Amino acid sequence: MTVKVAIAQINSTVGDLAGNSAKIAEFARRAASQGADIVLTPELSLVGYPPEDLLLRQAFYDKTVEAMTALSAELADLRDVHVVVGHPILENGERFNAASVIVNGAISGTYRKYALPNDAVFDEKRYFSSADAPLVFEVKGVRFGLNICEDTWFPHAPARARAAGAQVLLVPNGSPFHMNKQHLRYDIMRANVTAKGLALVYANLVGAQDELIFDGNSFVMDKQGNVTAQLKHAEEDLQIIVFDGAQPVTGTTSQMAPTLSVEAQVYQALVLGVRDYIGKNGFPGVLLGLSGGVDSALVLAIAVDALGADKVRCIMMPSPYTAEISWIDSRDMVERLGVRYDEISINECFSAFKSTLAKEFEGLAEDTAEENIQARIRGTLLMALSNKFGAIVLTTGNKSEMAVGYCTLYGDMAGGFAVIKDIAKTLVYRLCAYRNTLGEVIPTRILTRAPSAELRPDQTDQDSLPPYEVLDAIMQMYMEENQSIAEIEAAGYRTEDVQRITRLIKINEYKRRQAPVGCRVTHRAFGRDWRYPITSKFRE
Repeated sequence: MTVKVAIAQINSTVGDLAGNSAKIAEFARRAASQGADIVLTPELSLVGYPPEDLLLRQAFYDKTVEAMTALSAELADLRDVHVVVGHPILENGERFNAASVIVNGAISGTYRKYALPNDAVFDEKRYFSSADAPLVFEVKGVRFGLNICEDTWFPHAPARARAAGAQVLLVPNGSPFHMNKQHLRYDIMRANVTAKGLALVYANLVGAQDELIFDGNSFVMDKQGNVTAQLKHAEEDLQIIVFDGAQPVTGTTSQMAPTLSVEAQVYQALVLGVRDYIGKNGFPGVLLGLSGGVDSALVLAIAVDALGADKVRCIMMPSPYTAEISWIDSRDMVERLGVRYDEISINECFSAFKSTLAKEFEGLAEDTAEENIQARIRGTLLMALSNKFGAIVLTTGNKSEMAVGYCTLYGDMAGGFAVIKDIAKTLVYRLCAYRNTLGEVIPTRILTRAPSAELRPDQTDQDSLPPYEVLDAIMQMYMEENQSIAEIEAAGYRTEDVQRITRLIKINEYKRRQAPVGCRVTHRAFGRDWRYPITSKFRE
């Protein structure tokens, strides 16, 4: 006998219990209309993931119980359809990350997560207790077990489910995106689940929560470890998987979402990150300072793709050092995208600042102080417009700049959301090239001219920094891969470059602590992943 399992790859919002309940019910009804016997939703789908310190509030659990009761009643008319819903529970003073099976208006069983991740972006041991009891339920003669996300990254919980009689493992996930993660998921599932003789249904959350992006990419594996279905990247999706006994039926190309390049995956993730941060927080639109450079060009393209041109406004704020080609290229790009564009000169403000400080600066050559004044004037103007009109400012700094402090506090760092803070400069160019394959919105000259902050005459980034190919490689090895200075030097990089870049990474921690949140797309970003002390004498 066949069993139909639906993966409901939904976008939950943290704390929106009513909205999340409505979405679960909508997807369950759509699945039931297609004959689904089981509907699998992601980890903590009822409350959103991760709820962080909301999990420490009694009222959060009280409202969760109310929502589960109401959702069970709402789904009562879906006769014999088993809907798996993720939610937190509080029992005898202990908190658990759980998933319950709702069928015929009641909860037939609840599974409590065993493996609690406590590294990288995860902090689940702060909130949850671990439980070790398996849950297996039978539908049309097939026995389905439940694990939750991290459970399947180790052999224990899948083995317990198999020992309890499970033939197919259902796995709700809140697995955040980073580049090249999908193949890692496949490898881990093959090692810990299908190696136990279990087929697998992996339902991952999609959507963005602050800096985390959940990419969806839910999938199904048969007992041999073959991927038999793959859902969409960075989009909500619903797919019905037919099981013949304990094996998924294969052979329909519609079950496999297209494979995307790394650049396409990252770009779509950034679009999702902007759309959800702006939409879920209720901002009417965005503002950004357009410079004629590659970083602001990429942020502009992402913003328009995420929100539509009508919700994006660009401000060009030329100074005495702004090159004519920056004006020309900025005007060209906004015309291609159809966004509102205004030019506000900072010359008078800059002159006023210098006049005000003339006595203090008397006899001293112009240097970084005057450069940063220009950046701070621009930041002040953008924040004033944001306050007046309600649109949030998107900052345009990239990961390479954030790493070494090539950015100005209260200047180009001023804003509410840092779209490309986890995008190295070399990747910025790759993403721009990818976006232009969809329609050439970024003028070619922006991609070919030497990058410059344009804060002094004839300035280029490489006046102050090593070539970005070198900077990005050293940053990746030191910051993302935790390699030592000696190991990086042994890889062939010049000692002076390694020493300089690693020193800059360490001494600019104070700046990054004051930066806005932004999209995370690597396996280690500045933010939740990176918790280094500001005050430290460690230099290796």
